[in-house]
Parts: sequence; structure tokens; C-alpha cells
Amino acid sequence: MSSSAQIGPPTSGSAAVIGLGTMGAGIAEVLAGHGYRVIGIDADEAALDRGRSIVQTSTGRALERGKLTAAERDALIGRIEYGTDLGAVTEAQVVIEAVSENLELKTSIFGRLGTLASADALLATNTSSLPITAIAKASGRPERVVGVHFFNPAPVQSLVEVVRTVLTDPATEQRALELVTAVGKTPIVCGDRAGFVVNALLVPYLNRAVRLLQDGFATAEEIDRAMVERAGYPMGPLTLLDLVGLDVTASALRRMYSETRDRRHAPVALLTELVTAGWLGRKTGNGILVGAGADRPAPRVLVDRSAELPDALLLPYLNDVCRMVEIGYAAPDLIDTGMSRGCRMPLPFDVLAGLGPQRVLVGQQRIFAETAEPGDRPSLLLERLADADDPAGALAQLRTLGR
Repeated sequence: MSSSAQIGPPTSGSAAVIGLGTMGAGIAEVLAGHGYRVIGIDADEAALDRGRSIVQTSTGRALERGKLTAAERDALIGRIEYGTDLGAVTEAQVVIEAVSENLELKTSIFGRLGTLASADALLATNTSSLPITAIAKASGRPERVVGVHFFNPAPVQSLVEVVRTVLTDPATEQRALELVTAVGKTPIVCGDRAGFVVNALLVPYLNRAVRLLQDGFATAEEIDRAMVERAGYPMGPLTLLDLVGLDVTASALRRMYSETRDRRHAPVALLTELVTAGWLGRKTGNGILVGAGADRPAPRVLVDRSAELPDALLLPYLNDVCRMVEIGYAAPDLIDTGMSRGCRMPLPFDVLAGLGPQRVLVGQQRIFAETAEPGDRPSLLLERLADADDPAGALAQLRTLGR
């Protein structure tokens, strides 16, 4: 697909960021820190003040930690202007929308961007789970639109998922990759599917952890301790869930379930109950392991199965990893990059190699026999790796794909 206007490489020119919540303000900071003149746009002065405060606080921390000098901080802050007029995007070479995860709101904004933004502007939407194609189509020039999923906090996290659609001009994708690289981030490219790479693997893992807790498989502390002390993860899934936000996770799950109809992607009852109660994790002071949640009576454990951890969480996750490669959505090195840089988890294929495909297959077969969930069926790729004459060699060869 070609487009009428030339798309050039990114320069330290002008950019617009729409939506100045935590993520939008963080993206504005990243752009300004790499020389862009940024206009931050939001609905009213109160929202603009919140955005200013987020940037001030974040850059203040960077100053205290020696990441910025006082002069660099002042220059960065000086490159960001604020306003409520969406028409200010007309002069921007890059426009990144980062409002809340509301499809109707995002499509409405892109409907206006299609007429307001310059003909050669790169248009990007920052979302963790919403369909990029629908947002792009609303603009009237979908070939110019790409998804950019920054991870929170944007100034600190290095990964950005660049999401292309079937309508994205290859030149648009290339320019987005150049932009992400130019602002010091590591991009991975993926197609427009629910959860993209990282959340498609992370969110079901978190949901399963809540299910184990709900069903009395083990206590919250046992679940997290097993993943940290025995699996070598930097943080337990329930602690991570409190950090990410229970509402954010439930929303991503609903989006995934609407696409996959995999019952493992439907938010478990306990997660839905906590979200309904307003216990959203650290941001509300109550969650699974924070605030009142820490004192909430644990589900009754009739049969203690904590000894089956961490396999009860790790093996379904690795099975999903293999299935993602099997269907051709992502290569092993891309998945490794996504999960290590986006979530700071061990490289999935290192974990698979350490356990061995045979052990993972046998354990996953046992889980599938218990749950009878189609999504828990061992992936064909995992079966083939385990059945190879040299499973370790077959896995090593697989990891070269896409490099």
C-alpha cells in the first residue's frame, strides 16, 4: 500500500500527545527528553495541571537519581507546552493519542485527527488491548495509523509494542520503528490481536493465579512465594496484579475473551468481585495483597496443593508461549524480548530450555486432563519439541527463527 504524502524519518521536531494521564504525560516526557517540542493536549485546565504535575514529579525523581542534570531537566520541561485545543496538532510531525482505554473516545478523537493533522503526520494510538484497526479506520486515513504500546512508567520502561494493521502502510510502520528507537526504546512489531504479545501471555497468567487463589489451591502468599523463590521471577503474580491494577487486568481479559472465546480469558469471579467492590490494587490502597485485601479471609483450602507450584502457573504460560510461535504470530526472540523488557520476567525460552520440553509437556498434559479446557491442550509445537530425537537441539534451532 502506498500513500500520497511522503513519510520521512523522525527528527527532533514537533509532536503532540493527546491525554495527559500517567501514560500520556510519561510519553510527553520521553519525547521532550529526546529533543521533540511537545504540545500536551487534554480536556480542561485541571487535566493539564495533572499532566504538568506528573512530568514535574517524574523528572524530579530523575534529577535526584542523577539521571538528569538540573539544566537537562529545565530544558526538557521547557520543550513541553500545554493546551486544550485539539487543533494544535496541525503543526505536529508525530501525534500520539494516550487517553483512557475507551474505544468510543479513541475513535472519536481519531475521527477529528483525520481532518486536523497534517497530511504527512505519523498518527499513533497508545493502547494495551483495544483494536488498532477500528481506531485507524475512524481516522479516514488508516494507512497512516499505527499502535504504540508504551509500558508504564514510560520514562523508565524500555519496551514499546509497535502494532500494525492490515491497513498500515509499510512506510508508516518503519517510521514508527525509527521514532521508538530514536527516543531510546526497544520496539517489537506485532499484528492487531487482543493483548498483542506481552499482555496476551501475561494477562492469562495473572488470571490463572487469581483462579488458584479463588479455588483454594494455595494461599496468596504461597502463590507469590513459589513464583519468586522457586521460579526466579522478580515479583509474584498477585503482587504484580495489585501493581498493574485489577481493573486494567479485567478490562484486558474481557477484550481478549471477546476475540478468543477462550474461557481462560474470562475474568474469574474473584477478580470481578474485587473490581466491583472498588479494590483495584495499589492505586486505591486495597487489592489482593495490599490494604484490606491483605487481611481478607483467605478461601478455605480443603486440599493443600501448594506443592504443585510453580508448575501450576508456569506450564500453562509456557504452553501459551509455544502456541504463539506455532500460529506464526511472534518469533521466539520477539517473545523473549517482550516478556523480559516489558515485564522483567525471565526469558520464556530460557525457562522452557531449563525445564525441558518433555517435562513441560507431561505437566501440561496433566493440567489439561484436570481442566478439560481447550486452551490448556498442549500445543502442537510443544509436542513436537518434546518428541524430537534431540529436544534441546530442536529448541535451540527454533530460537533462531526470526533472527
